[in-house]
Amino acid sequence: MTKEQEMTLTCISCPVGCRMTVRLQGGEVLSVEGNQCKRGDIYARQESVQPRRMLTAVASVAGSAVPVSLKTADPVPKDKIDQVMAEVRAMRLTLPIQMGQVLLHNVAETGVDLIATRSLP
Repeated sequence: MTKEQEMTLTCISCPVGCRMTVRLQGGEVLSVEGNQCKRGDIYARQESVQPRRMLTAVASVAGSAVPVSLKTADPVPKDKIDQVMAEVRAMRLTLPIQMGQVLLHNVAETGVDLIATRSLP
């Protein structure tokens, strides 16, 4: 039988910053305590089993002195951030770029797209 584990997290879903205790066994969440709202419960369950992060970055664009800012359309697994950034560095972008344009589909095989957060004419 797999040993029960306990971890303490501070929720980042809202400004309250609840201190929560998560009980796990065999990679499964048994309980979440200390959250004041449903978002805290959702965050604790996700963070304790497979942490995910939104990623923001900038990338150079041929013909522009200004880089384009970009972000992941959804959070990506935390353990894939280095791979995502390697793909950002490898991109060869050209003008024009429109805000909301998908710059790279399925970055690092996460199922998540990279999108531009500004336009460059």
